[in-house]
Amino acid sequence: MDFTDVSLTALRVFRAVVEQGTFTAAAASLGYTQSAVSRQIATIERVAGSELLERRRDGVRLTAAGRVVMRRATIVLDEIDATARELSGLPGQAGTVRLGWFPSAGAVLLPGALAALRRSDPGIHVVSREGGTPALVRGLRAGSLDLALLASAPPFRPPDAESPPLLLETLTERALCLAVPDTHPLARADFVEVTDLRGQRWIAGSSSGEDRLMGVWPGLDERPEIVHTARDWLAKLQLVAAGCGLTTVSASLAAAAPPGVRILPVRGGPQEQRRLLLARLAHSPGQPVTRVAAALRAAALDADTPGRPSPSQ
Repeated sequence: MDFTDVSLTALRVFRAVVEQGTFTAAAASLGYTQSAVSRQIATIERVAGSELLERRRDGVRLTAAGRVVMRRATIVLDEIDATARELSGLPGQAGTVRLGWFPSAGAVLLPGALAALRRSDPGIHVVSREGGTPALVRGLRAGSLDLALLASAPPFRPPDAESPPLLLETLTERALCLAVPDTHPLARADFVEVTDLRGQRWIAGSSSGEDRLMGVWPGLDERPEIVHTARDWLAKLQLVAAGCGLTTVSASLAAAAPPGVRILPVRGGPQEQRRLLLARLAHSPGQPVTRVAAALRAAALDADTPGRPSPSQ
C-alpha cells in the first residue's frame, strides 16, 4: 500500500465520517455531496487494502484497520493545521485542549471551570463544543476531541462498544430533580411526591427517539402530555418560569435557574440517579489535558458541595 496516494482532503473526509457517524451527516458538515464523500472513503480503503468502516443501520463504526488509520490521520491533520497557523503568523496552539460537553454542562460547570483555568493556567487554550453523547464519543474516537463531559443514566452502560474502551471518570453522581414554577401547587413543599406527577404538563427535549422525552420524569405510568419541546436547557427553565410546564433537570442547574423556578427533589419510586462523566481515550494525556481535567474535577466538586462558592467567584 502507498498512502502517498491519499490526499489531505480524503483524510479530512474520513475523519468527518467517523466523527459525524454517517456519510450523509459528514457530507452536510463539509458541504460535499454524499457521492463525493463515498468516493473519498473508497479511495482510502482501496489504498489501505481493507475495509476501514463497518457500515451499520445506525451509522458507521471503525474497524481495527480503521482505528489505525484514524489515529495516524489525526496526527497528520493536526500537524498540517499547526503548520498553516505558524506560516500565517498566528500564535502557536501547543496548549490547545479540545473539549466536548453535554448541553446542561454549559450552564454552570463549564463556565466555572474555564474561569478558574484562565487564572491558574493562562497559557492553555480550550476550544469547546456542545453535543449529544453519541456525537461526543465519536469526536473522541476520531481524535477531534481530547476530553468530553458526558451524562449517564442507569444502568450506566459504557457510552460505546468500541475497543479499547474509553477511560471514564465519574465526577459526580446526584439524583435527578424537577424544575417547577414557583406559583405551581407542587412548589409549596420542599419536595415532590412522584405520585403527584400524574397529569402534569411537560417541557421535553426536541430530539427524536428516546431523547425526545428528556425533560419528562422517567417511568411515569401514563402517556405524558408534552406541551413544549426545546433543545436548550436554559430555554426549558425560562418556559418553566413562565408557568408553561415542568421539566427534569440536573441538580447542578439549580444555580442557573431563573427567578420564578424552584428546583425540587422527587420522592417515591426508584431513585433516578445521574452521573457526570469525564471521558477520554485510554492513553497518556499531555500536561494541558491533565490541567483541564483537574479544573473540571474542581468545578464539579464545587457544584456538588452546597454552600461552596463556584470557581468563577
